[in-house]
Amino acid sequence: MSTIRFLEERDLPVVASMMHRVLRKGRGEAPAALEGYMRSFYLEGPGCGDDLRSLVHVNDSDAVSGFLGVHVLPMIHGDRRLRGAIASSLMVEKGNHDPMAGARLMKAFVNGPQDLSFSETANRTSTQMWTRLRAVPMPQYSLDWIRIIRPSSFAIGMASKRIGLAGIFKPVASAVDSFYRKRLPAGQVQWASTPAGGLSLPGMRVSEIDRDGFTKLLEPLTAHFGIRPRWAEMPLDHMLQDAACKPDQGTLVLASVTAPNGAPVGAFAYYPQKGSMARVMQVLARPGQEGAVIDCLTDHAAARGVAALRGRSQPALMTAMLTRRIAFLPATNTIVHSRDPVLLEAMLGGQAFLNGLAGEEWSRLIGGRFD
Repeated sequence: MSTIRFLEERDLPVVASMMHRVLRKGRGEAPAALEGYMRSFYLEGPGCGDDLRSLVHVNDSDAVSGFLGVHVLPMIHGDRRLRGAIASSLMVEKGNHDPMAGARLMKAFVNGPQDLSFSETANRTSTQMWTRLRAVPMPQYSLDWIRIIRPSSFAIGMASKRIGLAGIFKPVASAVDSFYRKRLPAGQVQWASTPAGGLSLPGMRVSEIDRDGFTKLLEPLTAHFGIRPRWAEMPLDHMLQDAACKPDQGTLVLASVTAPNGAPVGAFAYYPQKGSMARVMQVLARPGQEGAVIDCLTDHAAARGVAALRGRSQPALMTAMLTRRIAFLPATNTIVHSRDPVLLEAMLGGQAFLNGLAGEEWSRLIGGRFD
């Protein structure tokens, strides 16, 4: 009879091999570095709770045939301290042989001791499993946004991913973008480009900062959310170190945004790559300053030669983004489960700070290399 139990050290070779083949689409044996990272990430690292841990599915032959990664996320709602649980890396070995393995893992997870459960990487199949367990998708957290800065470079970059020879046109595309952007008036908002003169208001200042500086901004810039992480109890330096080890995405840049009077109004974390689309991990903004922070991020990326920005949606940023003609497209689902209707209502109302550092995007399993 199949069973569900906590992940143990002896399971790591099998689980790492499954990760390598099923989720990372690799061939051959799993790299030793991947197994080592999974050990630290799922067994030894911060966020691995004693009674809230990653799960494995053991089939009738006593072999590990499924895995669900679990991390604890300390949160707060008003004065109430919460235990959040993040589900990631759901995978099943030869799922057609045991089609219920994934559902058993998911059911065991949501029946755990946490106050709320969520995932930001639910695909179509896992979303169906979640909803059968009375979890609810949150569309406002489940979109990716794209801001095009250099349209020709963006188009050539996308084409070169499918047709390598398209990359020879990058110098031409760069020249076309430079000519076109210089003709746009500063501050003018368009769908397919940004002006060379910039978008941000005079006096707004962007300063690149270190991990400690970024960490200190998290609490004041998220205090207005009804449900948010308890940042002081999170291993933020460790998380940001991991987030910086993503060569496929580029070098992590952390920056603060201050108003003309010197008051901090926002911050952002992203991976600028010249001539390419940059992944944005986090955008933080005080209420009413969302548009100004987005403009500062866009100008900072433009100065770095970035072709476009792409990040995960946050309800608090949506209005400002829509007025800036930023495009949205479907991504993996952010989905939440809670037995408490008050928490569920707050989450569905967009009152929660989720995704990015309050999720799993900082992990090296997304954008990292282990070969």
